[in-house]
Amino acid sequence: MTSALRIALQKSGRLSEDSYQLFKECGIRFDYGTGKLRSVSSNFPAEFLFLRDDDIPGYVEDGVADLGIVGENVAVETGRSVNTIHKLGFSKCRLSIAIPRGTEWSGIQDLTGKSIATSYPTLLGNYLKGAGVNADIHEISGSVEIAPGIGLAEAVCDIVSSGSTLLSNGLQEVETIFRSEAILIANPELDADKQTLVDKLLFRIKAVQAAKNNKYIVLNAPNHAIGQITSLLPGMRSPTVTPLATEGWSSVHSVLNENEFWENIEAIRAAGAEGILVIPIEKMIY
Repeated sequence: MTSALRIALQKSGRLSEDSYQLFKECGIRFDYGTGKLRSVSSNFPAEFLFLRDDDIPGYVEDGVADLGIVGENVAVETGRSVNTIHKLGFSKCRLSIAIPRGTEWSGIQDLTGKSIATSYPTLLGNYLKGAGVNADIHEISGSVEIAPGIGLAEAVCDIVSSGSTLLSNGLQEVETIFRSEAILIANPELDADKQTLVDKLLFRIKAVQAAKNNKYIVLNAPNHAIGQITSLLPGMRSPTVTPLATEGWSSVHSVLNENEFWENIEAIRAAGAEGILVIPIEKMIY
């Protein structure tokens, strides 16, 4: 496996399932399950290592792994010398400051002289320094939310997805200091052979991501409205227009970005389109 990529993945937790699903959608097969520490792909030159998320940047920096998938927050917090080569778009969250519910809040300056519990002292320290706030940072791992309740700190700074954990511990989110998502990191000194494999992997990842962000649209349109309708459906190059058996009508095939979907669909219907089909795309290659 000397020419294969070694890829470090989180062995359990928030990122692990999404990371495995990404490789599955890229057509890369390997065994994955609780208790596994290592797995070799059966159809792509890659070996997977299952590690604690905090350890992944260090393994990649040291060259034990060539690539790794981690939260951007972890990569920045650890400060390891790795290259961020692609943002993956899943496991999005935010690092936020929270205080006990009912406590008045007028801005970040309210934390001056206060104690804050966090597992992210570097990110928090940098943010406070940039805001000119001098506060006492207590570094703890796990169960950060209970710190105010037991008198350890007057505020917390922790990862937030839905905010339900904060609410259940009597806290209110007041300031977002960092936004994060899963990223693909790489050792800065990959050789040419491994860089070629990385490029092949990125090609697959980008095709999967593009497919998720777009829908395939098929519709029937009166010929007099085709110009207006196709202007709303740019497609990958241009829409495909095929005459129907019914005189004066054509079938239009195109691709529409998810972010523009509902607004454009309403305009397309108003222009006279009928029988609109919206189909998921498995892969999309430009």
